[in-house]
Amino acid sequence: MAKATTASDRRIEILKSAAAAFRRRGYHGASVDEIASALEMTKGNLYYYFKNKEEILFACHDYSLDLLLKLMADVQVESSSPEAKLRRLVLAFVHLILDELHASALTLDPEALSPPLLKKVIAKRDEFDHGIREIIQQGIDQEVFRTGDPKLIEFAMMGAVNWIPKWFDPQGPAKSDQIGDAFADYLVGGLLKK
Repeated sequence: MAKATTASDRRIEILKSAAAAFRRRGYHGASVDEIASALEMTKGNLYYYFKNKEEILFACHDYSLDLLLKLMADVQVESSSPEAKLRRLVLAFVHLILDELHASALTLDPEALSPPLLKKVIAKRDEFDHGIREIIQQGIDQEVFRTGDPKLIEFAMMGAVNWIPKWFDPQGPAKSDQIGDAFADYLVGGLLKK
């Protein structure tokens, strides 16, 4: 692994290593030593960037949600159809989860965070969820999508996408682009009026 050249790059490397460790062993099972060791750094050096393991977990969630909210903002200003917007979001979300290791941190033990930090994570997650529901509602209103409860549709879509890290094998035959296309086809295509 190439060494990060800036403090910001190094923080992102730490988040990726932490997300991998948390996924393998759970938040409580993973240690700061394990995260640091994977990056060939000392625990003390890691504490230069983050004060404790909870701060690392929060940063995993916060950084991932910031990426998704930026994507949502970009998609919302596009003049494309609700179908195209939702497809772009699904493709990008799958890419973030599979190719940007830290993004799958969204499913990593948020309940391990203290109440004030958990509240911040939930607020950002709710903002993203609301944006997806708005696009779904636009599609229903424009009679592009079948009628249904946008909240339930969004829960089903995000549940499917968030589960990918549980079964995805990076060494397996399916690549992230193929999975993204398939999920976009199934999830968005399933909403289209026949």
